Order: sequence, then structure tokens, then C-alpha cells
Amino acid sequence: MPKISARGLALRVLIDVEQDGAFANLALNKILEKHRPGKLDRAFATELSYGALRSLNTLDWVLAQFVSQPLARQPLAIRNILRLGVYQLMFMDRVPPSAVCNEAAELARQYGHQGVVRFVNGVLRNVARRLGDIKYPALEENPVEHIALKYSHPEWLVKRWLEEFGPEDTIALCLADNEPAPNTVRTNTLKINRDDLADRLTREGLSVVKTGFAPEGLYIEGFLSLGNLDSFREGLFQVQDESSMLAGRALMPLPGSLVIDACSAPGGKTTHMAQLMENRGRILAFDIHPHKLNLIKENCARLGIGMVEVTAGDARELPGELNGQADFVLVDAPCSGLGVLRRRPDARWRKDPGEIPAIVQLQSQILESASRCVKDGGVLLYSTCSITREENLGQVEDFLAGHPWFALEALDTTLPGELDHKGTLPRGYIQLYPGSHGMDGFFIARMRKKGSGKMMENSLL
Repeated sequence: MPKISARGLALRVLIDVEQDGAFANLALNKILEKHRPGKLDRAFATELSYGALRSLNTLDWVLAQFVSQPLARQPLAIRNILRLGVYQLMFMDRVPPSAVCNEAAELARQYGHQGVVRFVNGVLRNVARRLGDIKYPALEENPVEHIALKYSHPEWLVKRWLEEFGPEDTIALCLADNEPAPNTVRTNTLKINRDDLADRLTREGLSVVKTGFAPEGLYIEGFLSLGNLDSFREGLFQVQDESSMLAGRALMPLPGSLVIDACSAPGGKTTHMAQLMENRGRILAFDIHPHKLNLIKENCARLGIGMVEVTAGDARELPGELNGQADFVLVDAPCSGLGVLRRRPDARWRKDPGEIPAIVQLQSQILESASRCVKDGGVLLYSTCSITREENLGQVEDFLAGHPWFALEALDTTLPGELDHKGTLPRGYIQLYPGSHGMDGFFIARMRKKGSGKMMENSLL
């Protein structure tokens, strides 16, 4: 098989995403697995493909100032070669402009005639010469367009965030979304403690740093494939973002309890709860997608967990025999995913604001069903990886208004106070942001079902 350059690999990712609708991470993994580039080429292809996909609107806006015909009229490969070139010129200072132009011309030669090669070379050299002259719309005059173009986000999303958070926090969110997400793993405390796992991973050649808030978490770098590590195969850790670990700690199910995980695949929170319960008790793990249940089973087997019972089922219609039976119920609800855009470089361009009302309705239906399973005195935890109010605090407010026998319960005894920028932990909920908390955007609310004779006032003020 002929060797393909890192830029060639990145180009194939962009083509697969645009032409076939492939998800960027899956397209990249497939191409890297097929061609098996060296460590440096692998890193360069990843940065280039993910960066270009994150910045599509900015790249196309810049290119529109240098080509006479609409970019959409260019052949698929050629417009993506141009995008990759402009991305390097704008955002990869360590790459010399001459190398950008020459390598783009070589790629164009593989996909077009000599006239196309001259076109690509000419456009990119012109961009390189005039890059300093490119001016974004003024923030004061057009904040939506300025932020959308300078920080590469959809205008509808920028407008929404500006209305809710203001310019400073909106820019912080966008900047965080444009940074590569860290690789975070959770120590399997059933088999090893965090310090010993850190030592083990270091001996396996990884760079390791402890997370600041989740006591089981580690940031790791310097690996090609986690699946090839002996420590992974031995079940010493599970991939999970720090914010997701905090959800398990917010619920903190007790050993010997009956727990329901209403939307459980792929099993990160399910297996974390099993750890917290010392592998004692029962966790009933439901998911509407039968093909995802094997992921939970595989993770449990690898981690040495034997208390999880996996069932295919719609969380909107949990079995009636579970009504009033569970000590703890987790609803990690389907959501818009607007808190984890940094993990999916192409996701921001796939999101549709018109879908959010339907998502909110689905979440409400799941909460209604799951809440029936909570016994008197039991705990219901609601979480999402979103930062939209109607999916998070608004959803909880609506639920509590219709279910006065539930009340928010303080989280300041289970989650670190340093997280609490808004003073909401004592009130039973927290909204995490990638910009200010340094982890995935996430919402967590803990509610307790009151006994029949105890009615307390719900307050979100």
C-alpha cells in the first residue's frame, strides 16, 4: 500500500465527512487503522482534520474573499484541499507557508489537472500574502457574526449564548470548544487505587496527571490505542470525562442498594456506580438501543463487575413492577450535547436548534417514568451533557412543579466546593461549563422523594 502523507489522510477524513456524512472521529479512526501512520503523522493528521472541521465556516468565509466562484462549485477534493491549506496558514504557525502551498499543490495533482494545481497554489499563496489584511466584522457592530466567524461556531448558537451568557462568557465557551478535549480515565477502584494506576500507566509510557475534582480521575497522554495497553485489558480503568464522574459522586449510591440507570449505554456511569457500591447490590441498566447493551456487558466483564443486570427498554416506559422500588435512580438523559462540542469537531455544524424542543419533551417523559421507580426517601439524579437552560434547570423546575413530593437536596457534601462558581451546590444542582470549569459542559441535579407525610418547600432561588 503506497504511503499517504498526513495531509492526505486529513483530506480523506474531510471528504468522508462531507460526502458520506461520516462522523469525524469514526472516519479518522478508520483511516488511521487502515494506513497506520507513525506517531508524528498520526498527530498531525488528527490536528489538521479536526481543526479544519471545527473551523469550516471561518475557512469558507476567508476563501470566499480569494476565489471568484462559490466554493461549493469547486470539486469536493479541491475545496477541502483549500480548507486544509487555509487552516494551516491561519492556525498552525509552526508550518511554513511555503510548505503549506507546496504540499497542497501536490495533493491537488492527485485529484486534478495542471490547471487545478496552479489554481490551488495561487489561491493559497495569495491568502498567505494577505492574511494580515483579513478583518472580521466588528464585535461592537455585529457581535453574532464577529464571534461566529472569529471563533468558528454557528450563528444561531452564538446568538443564543449571547442572550443567555453575554459576550465574555460566550467567547470563553467558544474558545473552550476549539481546544482538543483531554483524554480522561477513571480508576477502577475495585482493582487498584489512583496512585498505583498512575504509576502503572507511567511505566507503560504514558504521561499522567491527576484530575482536580474527581478523586478517581487521571488525564493521560502519549498512547496510540488504549485497547493495546495491558492495564486497559486488565480492567484497571475506564474512559470517562471528569464531569461525568462527578455525576456518579453526586448520586453516591450506597452498597447493597437497588439502583436503576434509565439510559445506561455505554456504561461509564453504570460501572462507576458499581465501584462506589463496592460491587454490592443491584444495578438495573436500561437502554433503548439493544446493540449498545453489549458495550455495558463488555465493560462490566473487563472491570470485574458482577452486579449489573442489562435490559433493553425504553426509559419512557420502565417496567411497572419497579414502581417505588429503587433506592437510587439515575437519569442521564438524551440531550442536545452542546456541552461536549470540543469532543466532536463536526458536531457543531450538525446541530439543529429546531430539535431542542423535542429533546426537552423526551427528557420530561423519561423523568416522569423514572421518578415512579423511586421509593419514599429515595434519590433521583438528573444529568445531561448540555448547557441549555430548558434541558437542565428549566427541566428540573418543571418536574418539581408537577411533582411536589420531590425536593432538591444539597450537593455541597458530595461535590467539591471549588466547582461552585454560582453558589448552587447547597440548592441541589450545578451547571458545569467547559470554559470556566475545564471539563465537559454538564448539568447535575439531585432530588429526594419525600415520605408521604413530609412536604417541604421546593426552592430554586
